[in-house]
Amino acid sequence: MLNNIDNTDLFYNYYAQWIEIYKEGAIRKVTMDKYRLTLAWIQKLAPDLKVGDMTRITYQKLLNDYAEFHERQTTMDFHHQLKGAILDAVDEGLIERDPTRKAIIKGKNPKKKKIKYLNQFELHKLLSNLNLGQEVNWDWFILLVAKTGMRFSEALAITPRDFDFTKQSLSINKTWDYKNGGGYMPTKNQSSVRKIQIDWQLIIQFSTLVKDLPEDEPIFISGKVYNSTINNILARYCKKVDVPIISIHGLRHTHASLLLFAGVSIASVAQRLGHSSMTTTQKTYLHVIQELESKDVDLVMRSLSSLN
Repeated sequence: MLNNIDNTDLFYNYYAQWIEIYKEGAIRKVTMDKYRLTLAWIQKLAPDLKVGDMTRITYQKLLNDYAEFHERQTTMDFHHQLKGAILDAVDEGLIERDPTRKAIIKGKNPKKKKIKYLNQFELHKLLSNLNLGQEVNWDWFILLVAKTGMRFSEALAITPRDFDFTKQSLSINKTWDYKNGGGYMPTKNQSSVRKIQIDWQLIIQFSTLVKDLPEDEPIFISGKVYNSTINNILARYCKKVDVPIISIHGLRHTHASLLLFAGVSIASVAQRLGHSSMTTTQKTYLHVIQELESKDVDLVMRSLSSLN
């Protein structure tokens, strides 16, 4: 049982202590920040709710109030972050029955989604206009992310030693903490530690580009780095060549989408992206997979119609 907590205490106090004990130091900072944001919403929406008063009705009302400001998926995330703490309170006898059972997840209609990736023709237009000189610049960074599908923080952490030019591979084993002043950090999860194959053209380009750089220092870091800086550079190029404006993370989506359209298996794409499971890949690229399935149906029908 949490220290000095009983069923007459305010629920947000219980939740604050719960995330401090069970989550602090066990999860990444970005995930911890989401739990703290959930706590702030509980304080805002149910400041007087006591632990022992958490019933199915009061819990559903809390979800409904949250859903008025958020889309359904965000409300689902809010529900999942609360559920672990509430089930622990049930186990400890602070709440009589599980109030999260059969909870209904509502939410605002999702906003029209921005285009997150480019097609092959658009990507070719973008990359052919990059300024790839003899010195390291952010244009080289854009090219590397487009051809590897790395996360932004992973690409920032790449050093010359991470390239194996003989085997045409790149080792991804760390990230760069650009949000908190710099320094190496672990990858998002264990599956994110990986080696990926890169094409011979990129091998030749980067073997020349990094040959005189320190082996164990990040290639692209020279001071504080902002995600917005590189996104602005990318946006200018997108406007220049008249393609949809995407972010650096959109290059990761572009990379994965092109692989899927080329017929690469979901398992291979998941491994290359460093996803913890194929389920993550399937959810993220459902739109691409559905489009491919439609093409497969057409192909199957054409094949069957040719049979006599």
